Amino acid sequence: MPVKRAKKTKKAKKAVKRMAKKAKKPAKRAKKAVKRTAKKPAKRTAKKAKKAK
Repeated sequence: MPVKRAKKTKKAKKAVKRMAKKAKKPAKRAKKAVKRTAKKPAKRTAKKAKKAK
């Protein structure tokens, strides 16, 4: 089994690297977007809490 696998490893590694490079940029953008959306409801609840007091 390891002999069969050995042939694919180099191509697979290159493909994984390529995928990682392409995936990094949108992933960073997605993380920023998530942070932005996460902050918004927190601000809203903070305002509501102040009004409630």
